[in-house]
Amino acid sequence: MMHLLKIKQLFSCLLIGVLAACATSPTGRSQLVFMPDSEVNSMGLQAFDSLKRESRISHNTASNHFVNCVAGAITREMGGEWEVVVFEDKSLNAFALPGGKIGVYTGLLDLVDNQDQLAAVIGHEVGHVMARHSNERLSQQAGTNLGISLIQAVAAPQSALGQTAIGLLGVGAQYGIIMPYSRLQESEADKIGLDLMARAGFNPTESIRLWQKMDQAGQGMEPVEFLSTHPSHASRIQNLQANLPGAQQLLQRAKATGKNPHCTR
Repeated sequence: MMHLLKIKQLFSCLLIGVLAACATSPTGRSQLVFMPDSEVNSMGLQAFDSLKRESRISHNTASNHFVNCVAGAITREMGGEWEVVVFEDKSLNAFALPGGKIGVYTGLLDLVDNQDQLAAVIGHEVGHVMARHSNERLSQQAGTNLGISLIQAVAAPQSALGQTAIGLLGVGAQYGIIMPYSRLQESEADKIGLDLMARAGFNPTESIRLWQKMDQAGQGMEPVEFLSTHPSHASRIQNLQANLPGAQQLLQRAKATGKNPHCTR
């Protein structure tokens, strides 16, 4: 009888947790997030500290100025304090973590042609943070007990569980593991990022050119879309084109208020 009572109490707690975990993303999508944001932000801070200890940081003045200029214009649209670091890594990648952390790899800087293309990437990554995608993934994967273990494991990134935790936050290339966001989350971050870059005064049409360049850089070697959690480049470009008219209106408003970033290398 006592065992049955405990099961009922546990079920009741889980049910209450699920009901309390309903949230809405910036695009209006219903989400299930039950990890405390303070804990997820703490994980982001720990993961970023680990990355800075384990990875080579670029001290190139021009690169840092360029990245901070673009990231600063994007994050001013959100508010809060953000730390931005350029990592010496040939990967065509960037990331943003809960807790206000942004990392950009030098390989991406070698690929982009201008400030607008870099803004498209940073806007997209910040879009993941705005939509609480890390929390959503941790909530889906973890459960309360495992969630506590994942929080603790971030401090030991070389461990299997530590790699999993960092991967769930949205970064982990340095540790040989990346857990891609779902196609739905990727498309949502694209939409949020497109609007965000336009609001900051960057040209959203350059997001199309960026993904064309990504496609060329990959020499067409990407998985078929239904076999991947990421949208195909063609699908991503199509979705971005569909959202361009709204972003162009946001850009016109931004220009009218004097937002005209000039970020150069």
